[in-house]
Order: sequence, then structure tokens, then C-alpha cells
Amino acid sequence: MEGTDPVNKKLAAALSGGAVLVVALSGCSSNNKDSGPDPKLVAWAKTVCDAVPAQDAKIRAANASIAKIATDSNLPPKTAKATYAQAFQDMADGYKALAAAISSAGAPPGVDGGAKRQQDAAKNLSGLSSSYADLKKQVDGLDTKDQGKFAQGLHEVADQTKQIGKQSNSGTEALKRLEQGDVQAAIAKQPSCQVAASASASATTG
Repeated sequence: MEGTDPVNKKLAAALSGGAVLVVALSGCSSNNKDSGPDPKLVAWAKTVCDAVPAQDAKIRAANASIAKIATDSNLPPKTAKATYAQAFQDMADGYKALAAAISSAGAPPGVDGGAKRQQDAAKNLSGLSSSYADLKKQVDGLDTKDQGKFAQGLHEVADQTKQIGKQSNSGTEALKRLEQGDVQAAIAKQPSCQVAASASASATTG
């Protein structure tokens, strides 16, 4: 698979930052106020954080499966296509679920500009979900019978991931804005977000 091997590596590199977005939502802060955040805000944070570990694991596993393809130059096109399609679908589902969790939680109570920050974060995650769903459709249409056409199709998919990389950066920034101040302190109290942050840290150092 000479034609597709470099593209597989390019795709894996482009997508490796995907799971970083979830870290933004699960980063723990040591700057908690002595009195602690508002109980209503803590309850809000729990609603959001409880959705994080499962989706974080799903997105992380999807990234791992794509990274694995990059190390296997003998993988048949049909197998690679199926792996990419499943990974992109899982990413689309994961970001969609995170967007839904933030959206359904509503604005963080007692936070200045909280509604806009919450809506921006949900919108960004929803947009990422749509982009991965589009990539999945693109992969579904790849021709695995013709090596050259398959490699060319993968090149186009890889090009699309560059745009998703920019979206991912925007999503990370939106989540960081949502997390500022008391919101960050409330999220830091959630075991579910701490679990995801711990998994992210170990994956980064591993």
C-alpha cells in the first residue's frame, strides 16, 4: 500500500489533536475559592461533566484506531476504509453528545456572560460533529478496488482534516472561555471530569 501509507500517517497526525479538545472541558484547577463555587453552579457542572468520560473515551479510541492504521503499511484498503469510517462516526457521535450535554445544561448560573459562552461552546462542538459526519460520508464513497483512486480519495480526506483542525482549535478556545472563573472551580470538583483529565494526562505522557 505504497500510495496510501503516507496519507495514513498524514491523517493520523492531523487527527491526533482531536482528543485534546475534551481535555479543555476536563482540566482541573487548583485555584478553587476557599468558600467554593455556588452549589447551583456545581450542580450545573455535574450535568456537563457526567457526559465527559464516556465521550472522551470514545473520541480517544477513535483517534487510537486511526493512529494504528498509520503504523500498518500492509493494511488492505477495504479494512482501512472501514476503520476510518467507524472512527469518524464515533468522533461525530462523541462531539454531538458533548454538545448536547452542554446545550441541555443551559447557561451556568450566576456567571457573567455565561449564556453566550455556553452557547458558543455547544455550537463549536456541534459543528465539529457535523464535520466528522461529513468525513465519514466522504470515506464511505472511497473506491477500494482501485489503489490509485483510493489513495487520491484519502488525500482529499486528509485535506479536509486541516479545516477540522482549525475548528478543533476554535472549540478548545470556546470551552476555555466557558470554563473561566467560578465555572472552572465547579468543574474541578467533579470526579467525572477529573477522571477524563487523568486519562488525558496519562495518554499525553504515555
